[in-house]
Amino acid sequence: MSVSAIIETIGLQLRDLRGQLLDLLFPPRCVGCRQIGAWICTECLSQIPRVEPPFCARCGDRVTTEGLCTRCRNAPLRIERIRSAAYFGGILQEAIHHLKYRGRTALAKPLGGLMATYWQQHPMAADVIVPVPLHADRLRERGYNQAALLAHELARQTRLAVDEQTLVRKRATASQIKLDAKQRKENVHDAFCCSGGSLAGKRVLLVDDVCTTGATLEACAVALEESGALSVQALTLARAQ
Repeated sequence: MSVSAIIETIGLQLRDLRGQLLDLLFPPRCVGCRQIGAWICTECLSQIPRVEPPFCARCGDRVTTEGLCTRCRNAPLRIERIRSAAYFGGILQEAIHHLKYRGRTALAKPLGGLMATYWQQHPMAADVIVPVPLHADRLRERGYNQAALLAHELARQTRLAVDEQTLVRKRATASQIKLDAKQRKENVHDAFCCSGGSLAGKRVLLVDDVCTTGATLEACAVALEESGALSVQALTLARAQ
């Protein structure tokens, strides 16, 4: 095991221990029903609407009939396909907000489990999981990458390896929240690169929390393919409706 992998493992263990200690001092409340006992209870987790077909065979967007959406027929994405476990909204939106902005990293376990269940029901051939990276400045500010937390939980339940080092966000980008599809694509254009060729010849499964237009995932896929990745697919926790 490499030094960086050992440090990464120790960091995850310390974060888990910190979370357990905080849970003892301040018992978690479900982000959905507010009952004490878990950050998201089993009942609320079961109520999250899962993504069901029909959806575009490539980008995963909703369609009325099986096959490709109009966008993917006219201008196909370079990423092989994008899939999402559930629809963004309601309880899941609240849970993601707590995970990303309120430091509720314990939510990565049940939410990553949701992704793992989807992957087990709809397997995607992959050799390695790669979380969408944050820029170094944003990572220092937040203290963790929520996509990486989800990736590690998915890896734990699927026995796939995680590579957090190779794909890099080389420049800071504006928040995508208020941008339209064209602006999102321009915002992340050439924002990613690969440091080294460790993913060359490998089937990569990109992981992120939310897919809206797929612009970020596509930009990552371009960087990965240019560095020699054999194929790139993506699995996100949520899909914007």
